Amino acid sequence: MPNLRHMRVRELLKRELNEIFRKEFPVDLGMISVSEVGVSNDLHTATVFVSSIGDQQAQHKAFRSVRKAAGKIQSALGQAVVLRYTPRLKFVMDEARNRGDRVLQILDELEQDSLRDNPDEIDPTEDH
Repeated sequence: MPNLRHMRVRELLKRELNEIFRKEFPVDLGMISVSEVGVSNDLHTATVFVSSIGDQQAQHKAFRSVRKAAGKIQSALGQAVVLRYTPRLKFVMDEARNRGDRVLQILDELEQDSLRDNPDEIDPTEDH
């Protein structure tokens, strides 16, 4: 279980990185955000889960631009936070939103198939 210091550092990094993305990245890349930050026990490295809005191609383009600007982001973070060591950042594309959307799509398809196969079945959520 992470201690209070780790939780505070994770939240600080997440907040500052989101601010850096908001200021530094053009709008045409879509809204890039940090969904989660994981820090090592010694606070020397951090894994940053990055997500963006858009289709698959737009998300990959945004992530490539983040990876390309990693040094600039690292430098901006070092100036924005006051820690003994600025953690070395590793960027990872966060696929959680895509997986969640796909699960919802599959559930909708199953529901449509069920209604098509049983047209006289009554929806239990309807009010009579």
